[in-house]
Amino acid sequence: MTGFDIFAIALVLLVIFTLFAGVKTVGQGYNWTVERFGKYTRTLSPGLNIIVPYFDRVGRKMNMMEQVINIPEQEVITKDNATVTADGVAFFQVFDAAKASYEVSNLEQAIIVLTMTNIRSVMGAMDLDQVLSHRDEINERLLRVVDAAVSPWGLKVNRIEIKDIVPPADLVEAMGRQMKAERVKRADILQAEGQRQSEILRAEGAKQGQILQAEGRKEAAFRDAEARERSAEAEAKATQMVSEAIAKGDVAALNYFIADKYIKAFGQLADSPNQKVIMLPIEAASLLGSLAGIGEIAKATFGESALSAQAAARRASVPTSGNPPPVPPAV
Repeated sequence: MTGFDIFAIALVLLVIFTLFAGVKTVGQGYNWTVERFGKYTRTLSPGLNIIVPYFDRVGRKMNMMEQVINIPEQEVITKDNATVTADGVAFFQVFDAAKASYEVSNLEQAIIVLTMTNIRSVMGAMDLDQVLSHRDEINERLLRVVDAAVSPWGLKVNRIEIKDIVPPADLVEAMGRQMKAERVKRADILQAEGQRQSEILRAEGAKQGQILQAEGRKEAAFRDAEARERSAEAEAKATQMVSEAIAKGDVAALNYFIADKYIKAFGQLADSPNQKVIMLPIEAASLLGSLAGIGEIAKATFGESALSAQAAARRASVPTSGNPPPVPPAV
């Protein structure tokens, strides 16, 4: 081989190397920065790109996809001087590769430190109860503050979430006792409310029962008074009729009226549950005489058939041995 051949081969190899050095293929989801003599010039997008060999070089290869970083745990003092341990997670995405490459030295470390600082600021301005019960509010405030702070770096913070908030052990025990006391208190209140409602319902039921009983007694008294009124009207009418009969000279009506009252009074004495032996200060002859008088009245009023029935009743009531006592005439 001559010297020209060697030169030609070296030239061909240099051309091939130059072509490979000037052609760059960027993967999907990434952006590369191009530096010329150490100065940023442009950004290579995904796909096939060409740079000037020996003058340009690839500076930073930035991931443009959404990324997640863990925020390490740290102790935070709340507004009411309670110490808690909190950690979190942050989601961010690079939208300007040049700013993310040259505006901040260590991108992920800067995001972690900034987030931890704002966690202390946000949670330190809240009471312990608010810290434990308002996680959404904490996340929202952290996102708003951190996103505004990293915007000059060409980043967009999409989400910041607090993972764990751990109070001290003695505080957890005190909270457990407080929660138990609250639940016991609510249970006692519910039991008292139930007893109160039960007593009210029982009182209402007793009241309604007394009202119904009073209404029943009222109705019964009204019916009883009405019955007595009608009985009194009938008695008054009967007395009036007897008086009219006496005024007309009809003595039999008066006898019938007196005999009827006498027999009814005698029947009431006989039906009394407290009487076992009845002692009457009368003679059997007088009673039979009264019955005979009633028979005469019935005969005069209803005829011979009624008199025969009355005589049969009289014979049945008198013993068969001996002579029957004389029947006094009707008055």
